[in-house]
Amino acid sequence: MARKLISSGSSFEKEMGYSRAVVQGDWVFVSGTTGFNYEDMTIADDVVNQTEQCLKNIEGVLEQAGSSMSNIVRITYILPDATEFEQCWPVLKKYLGEVRPAATMFAAGLSDPRMKIEIQVTALNK
Repeated sequence: MARKLISSGSSFEKEMGYSRAVVQGDWVFVSGTTGFNYEDMTIADDVVNQTEQCLKNIEGVLEQAGSSMSNIVRITYILPDATEFEQCWPVLKKYLGEVRPAATMFAAGLSDPRMKIEIQVTALNK
């Protein structure tokens, strides 16, 4: 089975040696995705807008992979401040309310202090 690497064009990918997503067989593995708008490398100041941008970024890469948000089976949320997670729920429900993937959230530091959330997903490629 052919392996397909997908890039968002972010400089981070080239600098750190990773792909935004990897398609392998029936699966799409999307790297931890932050709230940066990769077109202009800007990031909102708040967790809600960053969550929206994360999910837009993920939606775009899943489309490039031939998949979709409805095929997400697992999602991981990483927030530096766990108390902010509840603010994200309306955005998560908007994108994933009917999908309801297996989910985990944990608090950890992120590589840039502007980042309020990072989201990683695994999806079927069917």
